Amino acid sequence: MNIQERLTQPTPSFFRKLRNIGLALAAASGAILAAPIALPAAVISIAGYVAVAGTVATAVSQAVVSDKN
Repeated sequence: MNIQERLTQPTPSFFRKLRNIGLALAAASGAILAAPIALPAAVISIAGYVAVAGTVATAVSQAVVSDKN
């Protein structure tokens, strides 16, 4: 199975929920990183890590497929 076929197959419900959580984390941290106000360096650093974690969780959970053979 190549990557294109894998990404078009149905995703199990747990990983759909995980994908949505990852998208929400990435969006929230993106909003924090793009905030027009000055925030402490620790908040910016944590938001960067959360953005990476949300993006990775989204990508990995999208690639999981159901194996019901």
